[in-house]
Amino acid sequence: MTYTRRRLLGHAALASAAVAAGGLSVRPASAATLDEIKKRGFMSVATEDDYEPFEYVKDGKPTGYDQELLEAFKKKVPFEVRQDIIPWTGILPGVSTGKYDAAVTAVLVTAERMKTLDFVSPVAQSVDFYLKRANDKSINSIKDLSGKSIGVEAGSAMMKMLPQLEEMLKASGGSMGKVVPYQGYPEAYQDLALGRLDVVVNTELSLKSVLATKPGVFEIGQAVSKPTYIAWALKKGNDDLLKLFNDFLLGARKDGSMYALQKKYFGMTFESMPEAPVANV
Repeated sequence: MTYTRRRLLGHAALASAAVAAGGLSVRPASAATLDEIKKRGFMSVATEDDYEPFEYVKDGKPTGYDQELLEAFKKKVPFEVRQDIIPWTGILPGVSTGKYDAAVTAVLVTAERMKTLDFVSPVAQSVDFYLKRANDKSINSIKDLSGKSIGVEAGSAMMKMLPQLEEMLKASGGSMGKVVPYQGYPEAYQDLALGRLDVVVNTELSLKSVLATKPGVFEIGQAVSKPTYIAWALKKGNDDLLKLFNDFLLGARKDGSMYALQKKYFGMTFESMPEAPVANV
């Protein structure tokens, strides 16, 4: 995988902090049932560090919406939660193979993923939008995307939802341009800013975070997908562990703490989300 220097340094700093503080684990662990987790005394979860506002690093420490929910979860369970911060491309394979007990990261729920993974109660709602350069006057609506190059994260649900955009373009008499896959969104945003791409497609929540950090550089365009849901993932069939997560998350809805975090990180709340995960793609 290709890393930016900032990302490499971020992983190195977190690993060093983990050794010093004992709070993050860099040791692999096997997925286990809830009883086995209780017996061994810890759970192993995987997150990433470069997907604002869900998970990112600030002042050398992991933070973000998912991270704050995870910290609240840690206080509710009678065992240690060991956290590995790794690139996105290794997270879901790590859970499906049993290396990690859970993926506590922003995973879009899809029908394909539900065949091999179990998803907890949704933690956010998502719609994909396109991001363009603020000074690009050639793009003002979806029909203007015809023939334009589109950056998207490789292996992501956003990639799988591009056929919805293709149908929108066909309806306006246009066609899809070149789709450029990236190992991570920071590289895609960089290429967009430099004019190597025409647009980047990502979730509205993530794109709003980009606008906040780079004011005047980009603009968000129109929606290019139907609404879908974001949830954490577990190895399929781990029912007791699934219930543990769901009890915590539904409790966080009931006491309002989840919605407070949504307001903090997204500027909006999703109080009409279904209790069970739903795949719209």
